[in-house]
Amino acid sequence: MRIRTAGVVALFALALAASGCGGDSDEPAAKESPKAAGGKLVIWADDKRTAALKPFAEKFGQENGVTVEVQAVSKELQTNFVTASQQGSGPDVVVGAHDWIGNLVQNGAIDPVQLAAEQKNAFNATAIKAVTFNGQLYGVPYAQENLALIRNTELAPEAPKTIEDLVATGKQLKASKKVTETLCLQVGQNGDAYHIYPLYTSAGGYLFGAGANGDYDPKDLGVGKPASIEAFKKIGALGEKGEGVLKRSIADTNSIATFTGKKCAYLVSGPWAVADVKKANITYDISAIPGFAGGKEAQPFVGVQAFYVAAKGKNKALAQEFVANYTTTPDLAVALYNAEPRPPALTAALDQVKGSDPDLAKFQEAGKNGQVLPAIPAMAAIWDPFGKAEAAVIGGADPTSTITAAGKTISGQIK
Repeated sequence: MRIRTAGVVALFALALAASGCGGDSDEPAAKESPKAAGGKLVIWADDKRTAALKPFAEKFGQENGVTVEVQAVSKELQTNFVTASQQGSGPDVVVGAHDWIGNLVQNGAIDPVQLAAEQKNAFNATAIKAVTFNGQLYGVPYAQENLALIRNTELAPEAPKTIEDLVATGKQLKASKKVTETLCLQVGQNGDAYHIYPLYTSAGGYLFGAGANGDYDPKDLGVGKPASIEAFKKIGALGEKGEGVLKRSIADTNSIATFTGKKCAYLVSGPWAVADVKKANITYDISAIPGFAGGKEAQPFVGVQAFYVAAKGKNKALAQEFVANYTTTPDLAVALYNAEPRPPALTAALDQVKGSDPDLAKFQEAGKNGQVLPAIPAMAAIWDPFGKAEAAVIGGADPTSTITAAGKTISGQIK
């Protein structure tokens, strides 16, 4: 996950009544024989997942006497899936991020998935929580991800305990002309709510409160409240008219490259950045993103990638069989990890790969107190206004009026 956009908001014009079918159960689902179902299973995934899935899909097809097609959807996978679902031309299974769930359910695009209790217990508990919506399990998770602080240990041998420590070291490195930037944290001209969130939480801000059942409550919006204003005052102090640590010139297109070019000692990013860091022969370490001195712990979002059963697929019994009883195997989880190294959600798969990849444990440690990225439909209203407000404040705009206005915009979109 590199950056979130407001594109999802457009999907809500297509919203249908929320699906009420099916349910999460501690008993295995009653199975229809896949062979009896016959026909063809169509799976949609992005390019990297498609290549890893194909051999497993072919094996599943051979074992069950059916045809399985894995089709790559390179761009706007969620948007295309919702549109195709409503037109009756969508796949049987789709692979994507857990924060799609609220939108997909509201559009009637996915069905709940039924796993036995022992199957659910085989996964990281946070991953299962992430794919649970309105008390029902809507996906089978295969990988987790969160941001961490990636550090060039030749330039910064010790992990900073606070953001103030990081700034102090970064300034020293700049003064000695060893770097040109204090911190590579992507902002861009439109902001990036995902990457700034750890600092926002450390300074006391929040997006949504929690209801009595523990789920995010869209009626309790934190953006625009006094705590969010105070948080953005601290973020603004790190901006272009303050410490110069956060800059709009650092964006999703150049933050990793700036770090691998040894122009900054610190990078806030996720597992997807590691391949580039290794390729650049950077001596690095991974630790938790530091918070403000005297503030709360910085909490990155925890995201999950998962398999979903299409509600309007042509072969739903076969799709349920594939998702519930085939994507839950360690071999498939390891293959997906090899396609793009993100910590597997299946404990047995994680155990297989962590011995050869110490970075996995470090990312998990950095995200152990993270917050599950909200999957409620109201989250779609957050990304664009919040991001633009962030960019404005980092550029020198008044935090109070800017965040208050963003809160009103978000609230209006949620209603």
